[in-house]
Amino acid sequence: METVRITALFLAAVIIVGVAAESVWAKTAQEINASVNACLDRFYKQVKGGKEMAAKANGVLVMPGVVKAGLVVGGEYGEGALRVGGKTVSYYNLASGSVGFQIGGEAKDFVILFMTDAALKQFQASKGWEVGLDGNVALINIGGGERVDFTKMKDPIIGFVFDVKGLMADISLKGAKFTKINPK
Repeated sequence: METVRITALFLAAVIIVGVAAESVWAKTAQEINASVNACLDRFYKQVKGGKEMAAKANGVLVMPGVVKAGLVVGGEYGEGALRVGGKTVSYYNLASGSVGFQIGGEAKDFVILFMTDAALKQFQASKGWEVGLDGNVALINIGGGERVDFTKMKDPIIGFVFDVKGLMADISLKGAKFTKINPK
């Protein structure tokens, strides 16, 4: 039992140091925009009808290449941009930590569509928007060119997980916190 506790504390320290060191490796606005453009291209190719759905959204939050890793203690991090009317209006990071039965690592893309003006404004007004606490996201996991029936979706916030690489037992945004950043 003591070995598990020491291992968990060590991993927690590694994650904390990694998140703190993130500012050293933070991407520039130009790098984030390039990643967002590539992510949206993948989204439009992999999610049939995704381009049309994104066009109907009041805002689109794109988080490319979000990395998640865990061994009892886990963490997740990524940087992306919020686009309104096809233009980047602000930049965000996503960070979360967890403790529990977990093992593995993965990178994945998130596209979150704000379908109502109220949902978008609530997100933009927050100091740190947490999924499940500040807003519920109807999360859709996409694989292999599946078609999504968008006509039945009435949720104010719809999230897509796609282009998953690696293996992790859990795909969720529960506890993930989005915070506005100011890249160089």
